[in-house]
Amino acid sequence: MISYLFDFALGVAIGTIAGLFGVGGGFLIVPTLTFIGLPIHTAIGTSLACIVISSFASAYTHIKRGKVLFKVVAIKEAFSIPAALIGAHVATFLNEAFLRGIFTILLFYLAYKMTTSPSKSHHEENIKINYKNVPIVGVISGFLSGLLGISGGILNVPLFHVLVNIPVRYSIGTSSVALFFTALAGTYGHFKAENVNIETALLLAPGLIIGAYLGARSAHTLHSEKLKRGFAFMLVLIGIKMLI
Repeated sequence: MISYLFDFALGVAIGTIAGLFGVGGGFLIVPTLTFIGLPIHTAIGTSLACIVISSFASAYTHIKRGKVLFKVVAIKEAFSIPAALIGAHVATFLNEAFLRGIFTILLFYLAYKMTTSPSKSHHEENIKINYKNVPIVGVISGFLSGLLGISGGILNVPLFHVLVNIPVRYSIGTSSVALFFTALAGTYGHFKAENVNIETALLLAPGLIIGAYLGARSAHTLHSEKLKRGFAFMLVLIGIKMLI
């Protein structure tokens, strides 16, 4: 009974963060699953399956709110998928400490830009989207995802906001939809390699769905500046964790 309650509470916590910020939550799921005894490769594959569940629940809520830019999703994913494959190949030739250092610098820079860029919350419908920069976001997010084995969500939101001029709520909603397709492809690959613990994913599923729904709803009620500061704080925490 206690184990089921733990799984549910864990799912709610991770789902809430995923829905609120448009991220996958893999940076929380993987270490937790390894802590409870899953091998690292199984933890990664199961984490991706969990991200499919949480991103679907949060994406559904964001779509209902009309905060998803499907054209951006399509362009971004077209560039992210091949970039991720290249990144995974290049990773075998680079020093891990160097990779972590570069990634941390990028996270700190994006955190700074998130907190200092002017708010785009007023008259969101009239914001001019810079579609020419979407492929750049796709390449950066996809390449670093493959290079470092991370979810692209932690990069999607700040890059959408900073480079594509997308308001933070639209960035979060659009990232949630993009994450669903990215995680689905990754889950399929890991499932074929028998690196997905379906039982664990199903135990976490109820909490993930409820948490993602609550988080996505909160994203539309919180002030955009609070969302930006919260996301920037999360970027800094992940950057510090990468260095430790």
